[in-house]
Amino acid sequence: MIKEEKVTVIEKQFPKKDYCKHNKPKFRRQESWRYKRVTDRWRRPHGIDSKMRKKVKGWPASPTTGYRSPKKTRGIHPSGFMETRVQNVEDLIGIDPELQAIRIARTIGARKRVEILAIAAERGIHVLNPRTLRMSEDFKENEETKEKGKLSVGAKKK
Repeated sequence: MIKEEKVTVIEKQFPKKDYCKHNKPKFRRQESWRYKRVTDRWRRPHGIDSKMRKKVKGWPASPTTGYRSPKKTRGIHPSGFMETRVQNVEDLIGIDPELQAIRIARTIGARKRVEILAIAAERGIHVLNPRTLRMSEDFKENEETKEKGKLSVGAKKK
């Protein structure tokens, strides 16, 4: 029974054959290993006598459709969940905690991030980037001190 409970979501959705991702070669730009000025980032070879373009044996592989992952498993995070981007608390409404995991947008501030993390923990939603900065209690304390500071500053001006 314990082994059955530990089966991941992805294994429930797809048989093992469909999910296995083969190792892709590192696609290198032609002659990037030879010249410093040529970056390692992939660019398609265009030369008239280019060995890579001609796919000569012994030269690095070029990206082709044969290296794609199975259609069923494309877009799935290595954790086995489908990744969903969240920008506010309302985005958490339609999320299935068994199939989907959330990634909090990078532009979200600390206060809203704490709210999203609290609701996600309550609903059992997996968070892919759970960077906690402060607890919500700290925010409340800071707001109270700011309000007191504003009142005291306003009293001094009068």
